Amino acid sequence: MALIPLISNFQGDFVLQLLPVDTENTMDEVAQAAAYHSVGRRVAPRPGEILRVRRQGSDTPFPREMKVHEAGLKPMECLEIIWEVPAHKS
Repeated sequence: MALIPLISNFQGDFVLQLLPVDTENTMDEVAQAAAYHSVGRRVAPRPGEILRVRRQGSDTPFPREMKVHEAGLKPMECLEIIWEVPAHKS
């Protein structure tokens, strides 16, 4: 367990946030940590949608249960936090 500083680029937000997370956090936990700084402040909540995490510039989000250390993320790497409509709601 170790803290790693990442950058959060949250969908719909114009502010990049420094996001300290633990290497044992899952991507769902990373998304929730990022949401704390954006949702309800500069980004409206989207009930029924889930948050996903991907590397900046990637089209594919990380698996939700993947841990930070498993993703090979480096300090100060920028992550995009995006909203996803569950498949059953499409």
